[in-house]
Amino acid sequence: MVGLDECRFGVDRKAWDLAFLAEAEELAGLRRVMRLHLELWGLPGVVYAAQVCVTELVTNVVKHVGPGTPSCLAVSMNGDRLRIEVSDPYLQALPTLITAAGESETGRGMALVDGIADRWGVILRGDSKVTWCELATGLRSSNDHVDGPQVAKAEALLGLCGLGGLPSNSRRERLSLTLGKEMAIDLIVDLLHWLRAHGCDPDDALDRAQTHFEAEVADPA
Repeated sequence: MVGLDECRFGVDRKAWDLAFLAEAEELAGLRRVMRLHLELWGLPGVVYAAQVCVTELVTNVVKHVGPGTPSCLAVSMNGDRLRIEVSDPYLQALPTLITAAGESETGRGMALVDGIADRWGVILRGDSKVTWCELATGLRSSNDHVDGPQVAKAEALLGLCGLGGLPSNSRRERLSLTLGKEMAIDLIVDLLHWLRAHGCDPDDALDRAQTHFEAEVADPA
């Protein structure tokens, strides 16, 4: 019998980085890039926190190093945490956590990061300063995926439909996402054949499924 863990398809989250000039006008683009990557990584629940952290880390460079500073955004997984790094070539003006007085906006940036992130810090390298933070994802490992009843049901179906035909040595390892994608597509095609064989319109079923999916993604509650 196939165990549920054998049906889990790992997610390949490759580290990436993006060079940019620290300008206020760049923030919207950096937030958009972060959102797109995290959605591709299957981490939509972390998007807001990650965007806030990127905004504050970059704003810190703009304010305390200067507009137009050559900088770099690097994103990776550190175990089950999402790691965000913003580097710049200025080794002074280290980010510090201070309590902002009254309605002052000064010092609130790192306080926001400290409140959202699991942890943060600064690394000094030979030619750069790296301010980093890590966010909890709820995953069990860097290539795990977010759990949910619908995801678990889909993986169980994929396991029943396709895993049994794989060699035993392949079943002992977690299946690759590429293989899982192909199996999912095959399963969808088979279901469309089943609908047509029973006099149903496959196109109508696809449209309704897409509508339900988009509604659930927009309002996961």
